[in-house]
Amino acid sequence: MSLPLEGIKVIDYTGVQSGPACSQLMAWLGADVLKVERMHTGDNTRIQLRDIPNADALYFTMVNSNKRSLEIDTKTPEGKAILEDLIRRSDVMVENMAPGALDRQGFTWEHIHELNPRLIFGVVKGFPDGSPFTDVKSYENVAQCAGGNASTTGFWDGPPTVSGAALGDSNTGMHLLIGILAALMQREKTGKGQRVFMSMQEAVLNLCRVKLRDQERLERVGYLEEYPQYPNGTFGDAVPRGGNAGGGGQPGWILKCKGWETDPNAYIYFTIQGSNWVRTAEAVGHPEWAKDPKYATAEARQSHIFEIFADIEKFLADKTKYEAVNHFSKFEVPCSPVLSMKEIKHDAFLQSIGTVVEVPHKVRGSYWTVGCPVKFSSFTPEIKSAPLLGEHTDEVLRELGYTAQKIAELHKKKAVGSTGIDSKSNSKEPVLSTK
Repeated sequence: MSLPLEGIKVIDYTGVQSGPACSQLMAWLGADVLKVERMHTGDNTRIQLRDIPNADALYFTMVNSNKRSLEIDTKTPEGKAILEDLIRRSDVMVENMAPGALDRQGFTWEHIHELNPRLIFGVVKGFPDGSPFTDVKSYENVAQCAGGNASTTGFWDGPPTVSGAALGDSNTGMHLLIGILAALMQREKTGKGQRVFMSMQEAVLNLCRVKLRDQERLERVGYLEEYPQYPNGTFGDAVPRGGNAGGGGQPGWILKCKGWETDPNAYIYFTIQGSNWVRTAEAVGHPEWAKDPKYATAEARQSHIFEIFADIEKFLADKTKYEAVNHFSKFEVPCSPVLSMKEIKHDAFLQSIGTVVEVPHKVRGSYWTVGCPVKFSSFTPEIKSAPLLGEHTDEVLRELGYTAQKIAELHKKKAVGSTGIDSKSNSKEPVLSTK
């Protein structure tokens, strides 16, 4: 069965994570994604945090699988002509360069739209167009701070804290993909392409919407009853940090389990649902709590919440996190073990459903990475290797109509400012380069 995006041609003019994450998912869904990379080095992440000398880093391979790589210098007339030809033939182009960088190369939205009025142009930047911070370069943690995440994460007596999840990078890429897919559907009706813009700040804020909800409530009533600061603490004029408190009105906390003294992840997250309080009390060995005036209602429990959690930890002292979750699930208590990345990587079930997959690579050998998180009833995306730098350059030139003689001429040009052979590439095929 053909994949949903089969036949869609994508120019991936992106680097690091936000843009590549967007285009990678399009590749998983069948699009022909061509990663256009600069001479000699390509994407910065090819060499960042390397674990094997002279091999592409995992940072690169994990967000660039299923793509092809074209290595050109778009600052040269030859490179610019190649990119313009690609734009005329493509359906989507994605870029996340520094503010103004693509415009300075001559590829403004107006020029791109003139070259191909049907092309969808997806753009990632740190901040919205017209923002006071428009010209600020943004990365993962910059976006997390600007989008409200850091100010509301961590403990109330500590500094703002960023999340380990890529809320600024991959999350922005996923948001952009939604917009691109919507624009492709609209093109089916109108025949016209459009620019789809996604800022990292707005993508983070979209995932922090419950905190904006809390800001609205705080300004109205002056307190937030589900936060640990209530009822005995104080509130300022902004949403505070709540530690591990639940954000949906259901008190929750991370609790120690057997082995926590030596295992930093021997914990579970435990949630108290008001509608399930009777069974929860039974599950933790205190059925009497169900009728105790101190604990019987959510309002009464809040002032004693840490006493409750401390008693539950005593109940958990002889149980591993897996035993604890297995026990509480019988009482319909929402909970989860705190899983380490090691446990996730080696999880046989996650491997069996393609959430964690092993992928071969021409240089580094096989490696483990995330698979497609979306599951479809009619197909399963195949996760393939990330390309070597410039691996498909000649192949792409042939597709553009370049003759063998013309390709050979391009490779022979070695003068400064022209194209030539990149002897530093790890590709097995000749590529174009500036010498």
